[in-house]
Formats: sequence, C-alpha cells, structure tokens
Amino acid sequence: MKRLDSIVEFVSGSPQFRIIEVFDDKAPLYTYYGQQDIEDDLVGIDSNGSDSKQVRTLDMVSTLCQGDIVFSLISGKSTIVGVQHQGYLYTQNYVKLVTDEKVDSKYLVYLLNEDKFIKKQFQMGLQGSQVLKYTLKQVKELELPDLPTIEKQRIIGELYFNQLRLEALKIRVANLETTIVLEKLRGAINK
Repeated sequence: MKRLDSIVEFVSGSPQFRIIEVFDDKAPLYTYYGQQDIEDDLVGIDSNGSDSKQVRTLDMVSTLCQGDIVFSLISGKSTIVGVQHQGYLYTQNYVKLVTDEKVDSKYLVYLLNEDKFIKKQFQMGLQGSQVLKYTLKQVKELELPDLPTIEKQRIIGELYFNQLRLEALKIRVANLETTIVLEKLRGAINK
C-alpha cells in the first residue's frame, strides 16, 4: 500500500485570518477560490458565480495556476483548476497537490473523489467528529490502491472528466427546457 504523501507534495493555502487587507488601488486584487469554483472546475463549466470574495493585499499569498490539483478540506472534493480561476487566492481550507509524471492529475482527482476505499478512510476519520472538515494529516495518510499504468490512468481520468461535463450539460439543458416551458405557460395564462 502506498500513502498519498509518498506520491504527492502538499502546498497549503494562505491562512485567511493573517491576510492583511489594504485599501490602496495599487495593491494587487485577489479573488478567493471557493467551493463553487471547485464544482465549476470539476465539470468544466463556469456557473458565473460572480459572488466570489475579493481582497487587496500586499502580503505574499498562495495562488493557483491552471492545471493545479486542489483538494478542499471542507468538502473532501478535489479538482483541476481551470483557466478561469488562474491566479485565484486559495486559503488554508484548500491544499494544492503536486504530482510527478508517474501520476496523471485527472486520475488522481477521480481516485480522491470516487474511490470506495478512499471514501471509507475519510468516513472512518470523521466518525464522532462534529465538524465535517478534513485534516491535512488525514489526506496525507490516505492509503491508495495500486495505481494502473500511466496510459490507463490518463484514459480513466479523461473519461471521468468528460462524464462529469456531459452530466452537467444535460442538467443545464433540462433546466433551460423547463424555463422555456414555464415562460410559454405564463404567456398562455396572460393571453
């Protein structure tokens, strides 16, 4: 059995309470990476969640790049950062996972989000806990199933992300169809 910390390097986010906000227009403006951003990156669709918090600071803060793997210590979900979240600031509620060429990023996200053995380990770690928040120690100590060849990992990871995107698009279509039907009904009633 391999532990996650044997194949991944962990980079914690900036402690939010230590970020000193400044009101100088010349200071860099950062947008916080949040749960909605994880969901959007997972399905490859921007939900236009423009309610993201922002902060101006001169502090050195942890930011994300497109292609980074992020794990949420709040939801236990991971994803790959999309181009629209490039440069976002991530807090201590998130961890960046840095892999080497032996592990495919999309496959690792699939494993962390969907593998039954990993889910079971998370469940055991949360038993009796009031706060549903994962610890960095828990994530580091996750035992992984044997990894398939890198080619197989790429295929599985690609299929996983394509399936999530397809599912999200189908939901969006269904919602739009409902909106159209409701508008037609309102039009018929008001005639």
